[in-house]
Amino acid sequence: MRIILLALAAAGAAFTLPSSPAQAREYPFCIQSRDTAGHGDCSYATYNDCQMAVSGRRGGCYVNPFIAYQEVVPVRRPRRAYY
Repeated sequence: MRIILLALAAAGAAFTLPSSPAQAREYPFCIQSRDTAGHGDCSYATYNDCQMAVSGRRGGCYVNPFIAYQEVVPVRRPRRAYY
């Protein structure tokens, strides 16, 4: 009986070990339909994935507005020195 309790305690401890958090990622495509509110379901990495998910739902796939209209910050590169 003790062995079973120790095995259960060890299994429980293994499942509670800290893991790294999920990486936040903004996906470039969203589904907009009657069933979705706001900007829709923005969880599609490719346009084809979005099209497959929206088929038969009376909706469409659109570019994620949070990604499409972000301000692009130019990268300044140092000048090359010619000797």
